[in-house]
Order: sequence, then structure tokens, then C-alpha cells
Amino acid sequence: QLQLVESGGGLVQPGESLRLSCAASGFSTKDYSIGWFRQAPGKEREWVGCIIFSGSSVVGDSVQGRFTISRDNAKNTVYLQMNSLKPEDTAVYYCAAEGRGSSCVFGRSGGMDFWGQGTQVTVSS
Repeated sequence: QLQLVESGGGLVQPGESLRLSCAASGFSTKDYSIGWFRQAPGKEREWVGCIIFSGSSVVGDSVQGRFTISRDNAKNTVYLQMNSLKPEDTAVYYCAAEGRGSSCVFGRSGGMDFWGQGTQVTVSS
């Protein structure tokens, strides 16, 4: 069974950091592109970034310079490191996998193959 499980969300103050994990099972993250998306209440799902099977990563303009994506092959886990968090980063964060295609790198959520359950991140003073 192909599965993604996010963890690491929580409540933090503005300017603080948080690291989200996306643990994969049933497949290798080296064979898939893993994307991070987020959705705030009343807003559309937003692409955060993507790490492709080669290990190269890209993030969106709204988080450029603050968020990075990495992968631990031994743990079969992808991470989203979030620094200098802002209240507008508050959302449910999801990771999703894509076997073949370009949806991940172009932020097309509809093209992702399967998703995790999400983890809540709240940035508030």
C-alpha cells in the first residue's frame, strides 16, 4: 500500500521555525517526486514546493528564501524546513507523490497521484 504520513505541525510564534516530515511507505521517495502543498481556511490549495526523484528541489515564490525541501533516503522521508514563519503561513500542510509527469514541479495539485492526511501549522503570537 502506497502511503504518505505527515508529522511535525504545531503552534509557533512568528519568526520561529518548524520542520515537517513526510514519511513514505510502500514505495521509495527516490522513485517519485514529492510535493508540498498547503491550504488555509477559505482559500485554495497552494503549492509550496517539490523535490524530484533526482533530489533537486524547488519552492514557490511566497516561501522562497524561508522554506527548503530535503530528503533522507535511508528513512524514506521528505522534509519541509520552514524558517522565519509568518502568520500567513498558517495552513494545513500536505505532501503528495507523483510517479511520472511534471505536476509536482509546476504545482498542479490535480496531477499528483496520492496524498497524505495533512498536518496543521499555526503561526500566531
